[in-house]
Amino acid sequence: MLYALKIAARYLTASKAQTALLVLGVAVGVFIFIFMSALIGGLAQFILSRTVGDISHVTIEAEPDDPALLISPAGHVLLVAERGRTRTASLSEAATWLPLIEAVPGVKAVSPQITGAGFLTRGAQVEQVSVTGVEPGRESAILDLEGYMVEGRARLGAGLIVLGRELADDLDLSLNQPLRLQSSEGVTALLTLSGIYETGNGALDGARAFVSLSTARTLFAMPQGVSQIEIKLFDLNAADATALRIRGLTGLDAVPWTDGAEQLMEALSAQAQTGYFLKTFALITIVIGVASALLLSTYRRRPEIGIMRAMGAGRGFVVFVFVTQGALIGLMGGIMGAGLGYLALLPFPPREAFKPGTLPMDITQGSYGLAITLTVIGAILASILPARSAARVDPVTAIGQ
Repeated sequence: MLYALKIAARYLTASKAQTALLVLGVAVGVFIFIFMSALIGGLAQFILSRTVGDISHVTIEAEPDDPALLISPAGHVLLVAERGRTRTASLSEAATWLPLIEAVPGVKAVSPQITGAGFLTRGAQVEQVSVTGVEPGRESAILDLEGYMVEGRARLGAGLIVLGRELADDLDLSLNQPLRLQSSEGVTALLTLSGIYETGNGALDGARAFVSLSTARTLFAMPQGVSQIEIKLFDLNAADATALRIRGLTGLDAVPWTDGAEQLMEALSAQAQTGYFLKTFALITIVIGVASALLLSTYRRRPEIGIMRAMGAGRGFVVFVFVTQGALIGLMGGIMGAGLGYLALLPFPPREAFKPGTLPMDITQGSYGLAITLTVIGAILASILPARSAARVDPVTAIGQ
């Protein structure tokens, strides 16, 4: 085997220019493979971070109470007592479930919230808003409110409110100005604007107001419990499994973000399939290049192969020489292409620093080891046909050529 390896290496070094050109061609194919892997993987992460990164990965919402029925002994309905439609549903035992949810593997943050509708008033101006009450210290547990702040601070306390830039501009508000917030329960609170955020999402910046949980309890007449629990995960792709685990642990209806996101999932799946096709074409190019070069080498070295066969070399020996030659070409080209791909991706920012308008290249998704492995396997497969052709060479005919 060592002798066959030595012959294969000699064949490669006998024509350095041809070998260098072949290795470079393989390296370019590997570079394309890695570049496409980083681009498609980074684009998927960017899309997910922009659409799912600032929302709850698993949500538990309180369900409104069923109407109370007063039924006579004869089975007739005498009275139907239905809760007011404006009254906020409550998870009354949320404090009991929070430690259990936080202990579930994969859970990054948990945010108990009280949500509802309200009206912001400043002078004669009135704006309808969606009010979210969060615990102080958990303001950025789900939405990175601290990272989106453009004025003031995200820290909430009693009597404070944080608004989006668009909403603040509509009401012509500036920091530390007072305003009134009336909830759907009819309760009014005088609050002070302590911060202004801007996410770039008009639906959020123009309609969402954040207050402390204690302020929300007063506004929505909810002395205990919360209306929903939002959960952030380290891996958003594990939302389905984590939701099932929380559901089994607590009995609450935990809903993953994937429910209702079928179109997004289909788009990401189609994007991944496109990437597979492009990377497959890159591998096919490598296989064709290696196979054609080794076929040419076989025809050029027919006399040498004939001499080896005449000296007692078996067909398996000849096959091993050319397969080893193909494997060496694939290995050298794979390592070179992977190195070039890594160096080319270094200047791009990491996934945590992706920004709109930039190319979302994720260097961690370059699939370097996979690219080298598939290249070596492809080169070996490409060398089988030329190797079998060389093994079938008739020694007498080849020496006489």
